[in-house]
Amino acid sequence: MGNDTLAGRVLNGDRRAVARAITLVENGEVSTGFLDGIGKNLGRAFVLGLTGPPGTGKSTLVDRIIAEYRKRKMKVGVIAVDPTSPITGGALLGDRVRMVRHTLDSGVFIRSMASRGWSGGLSGAVSEAIQILDAAGTEVVIIETVGIGQSDIEVMKIAHAVIVVTMPGLGDDVQVSKAGLMEIGDIYAVNKSDLPGAETMVINLLSVVRDMKGRAPPVLKVSALKGDGVDLLFDAVEALRARFHSPAGSEMRLRSVRGMITELAKKNLLSDLEARSSTKSTELAARVVDHSMTFEQAAELLAESQRKY
Repeated sequence: MGNDTLAGRVLNGDRRAVARAITLVENGEVSTGFLDGIGKNLGRAFVLGLTGPPGTGKSTLVDRIIAEYRKRKMKVGVIAVDPTSPITGGALLGDRVRMVRHTLDSGVFIRSMASRGWSGGLSGAVSEAIQILDAAGTEVVIIETVGIGQSDIEVMKIAHAVIVVTMPGLGDDVQVSKAGLMEIGDIYAVNKSDLPGAETMVINLLSVVRDMKGRAPPVLKVSALKGDGVDLLFDAVEALRARFHSPAGSEMRLRSVRGMITELAKKNLLSDLEARSSTKSTELAARVVDHSMTFEQAAELLAESQRKY
């Protein structure tokens, strides 16, 4: 399938073409021509990030948010970033199983994407996948991060708004996380609110939020499993989406585009580095093995060879 043909099918909302295009960008096989072909049809999708520690129920919450948007007949795309299999390089968790009721819905596109060692809880192909879903007419794109803890904050650079999901039992960790997850949220959701300690968690979060000058993000109790509080959470998301589509949303759009450009540049630089260093690193490894060079000397020579480019 030619890139021109693929771009045209993506622009027409063809689900198979969207899936094929995302596979190509994950494998680094999509051409610049394809991305140029969809480039003038971008900027309409609202990108919502969900992040937070593992086990807080992010995927179940995403499932609920999908359902709310589908009630309104809106097209939704989900990119669920998972840890990477060391054997196949594919996604390990496959979060789609938690959203199985939506898999046959033509208005929902769900894709598990391996992080492949990318930092910050994302995948190197996420920015391009957002572009593809946007070009295909998706109105809301949801990015669910790996959930690796305090460093899982890169999503704030590419999303228009971020929900930080926590749960009872994290307690004092809220204070420890001030410099990470607790500073990036536009909404804070205390999930599994039927468990003991939910109210304490809300109070702790509110105390952190009050420390953030000029910001007052809502802190909401929800139970994604039971559906409790989901309506209030959805209303808070919709308030942010309304801002995105207003003149005041220009900063949200600019921040997201800037973040995606940076992520794409990082991806391209790393790909180039790996391609150029393969032969050189093999040569240097042989010299380390025969003890004619130390690890540190080899690393410095490899770095020096890349600086020439």
